[in-house]
Amino acid sequence: MNKQTQKFLKQRSKRAAFTLIELLVVIAIIGVLVSLLLPAVQQARESARQTQCKNNLKQIALALHSFHDSRGAFPPARLIMNGVIPLNDFGTVLGADEPSWLVHIMPFLERANEAAEWDVYTPFGAHSEAARSRFLTTYLCPTRHSASNAVSPDSVTQIRFACGCETPRQVIPGGAISDYAACMGDPSPGSRGFPDDFYWGGKGTGVLIAGVPKSSRLVTLEGTARFVDPFNESSGLVPADVWNDWDGKIRINDVTDGTSNTLLAGEMHVPRGKLSVAPFNGPAYYGRSFVHFSRIAGPGVPLAHGPDDDRASNYSFGSNHPGGVQFALADGSVRQISTSIGSRLIGRLANRSDGVEVSKF
Repeated sequence: MNKQTQKFLKQRSKRAAFTLIELLVVIAIIGVLVSLLLPAVQQARESARQTQCKNNLKQIALALHSFHDSRGAFPPARLIMNGVIPLNDFGTVLGADEPSWLVHIMPFLERANEAAEWDVYTPFGAHSEAARSRFLTTYLCPTRHSASNAVSPDSVTQIRFACGCETPRQVIPGGAISDYAACMGDPSPGSRGFPDDFYWGGKGTGVLIAGVPKSSRLVTLEGTARFVDPFNESSGLVPADVWNDWDGKIRINDVTDGTSNTLLAGEMHVPRGKLSVAPFNGPAYYGRSFVHFSRIAGPGVPLAHGPDDDRASNYSFGSNHPGGVQFALADGSVRQISTSIGSRLIGRLANRSDGVEVSKF
């Protein structure tokens, strides 16, 4: 190879290589393109998660209607004997600690194996730890929860009511959580510690309200008992049998404002940093702590504008999705309601029979 050919090849090799400046420019261009593309990818992922969340609520709505068709009424949000609830750190008080509505509808979500582990008339604490901690993906919003954080641990806490009063410090047993809550209605019955407050059996204005357990026979050594702890022999209480039904049933015919204008269930508000933490997002199958599986809406209890909304409380519905909160309505449909909706209007939608017609919202 002559000198002229070698010189030509050397010059060509130099022209084919990138300079450092050219390489930095290319990296910068790629970085800009990635930064432009990333929000679109995240938005697409969130849209998919929001669709899955909507599908979960649709399945829940269908299960609630199937329960109604089978049992002649919607399930009770919880079973509770109206009166002062005795404290119990193990979730074993009969008439106070029975499983919530989320357990009642398991058979209608094609979860027969999970449902077989439960007796809806037996207190939460009498069931196995495996049953209490077994979460259903249908009850989880994929934007919030995954399998790694779907169980609330045992905790000691106080529950604050709208009246400003608090329960004594109590142990809340751990268990699977839910991102979806029953709508017990609006705040009109009150939350002042009175017997007619919305959280007592038969008092809520919504579709999924608390029910009063009833039995053909329940006695103690001294006569009729209001509360029974079947696991405390020293109390002298001897249940002759367990509950087999409940009072305060709500049927389709009771939704006189129209099923397409009445809330059935929706996403619950959970403050940032409080996921799977009682009393904000605790065990959803534990019937004593109603804020873990039910909410209300109306004046004083607006929809939360996201997890950082300080106006909202653990009574509020709310979402981590942008723009609104997804609800299942009593007709089985699912729709997103803007967080800008007025508290009076959302209260009308929460009340099954206030006599006020709601058209477009």
